[in-house]
Amino acid sequence: MSDQPAAVQTAPESELAQLLVQSLNLEGVEPSGIDPQAPLFGEGLGLDSIDALELALAISKAYGFQLRSDSDENRRIFGSLRSLSAHIQQHRAA
Repeated sequence: MSDQPAAVQTAPESELAQLLVQSLNLEGVEPSGIDPQAPLFGEGLGLDSIDALELALAISKAYGFQLRSDSDENRRIFGSLRSLSAHIQQHRAA
């Protein structure tokens, strides 16, 4: 662990963090405590491929667009709360 403080979440990142914690039933995880630059999978939050599918479904319901499971960009998109939030902001239904 580094001694640097976690980056501050933007409003869209905070909203997404709430969705993430609720949709995945992450017990003991505070949405505001999720570092927007930390990995969501592996070392970070420790999410797995099933979590990714559940999260993609929750995102499609909440934001009105589909995240494709066969996209080559998924590793980058789901890399962190910040990258996922940026992708959503670019593609969400108006």
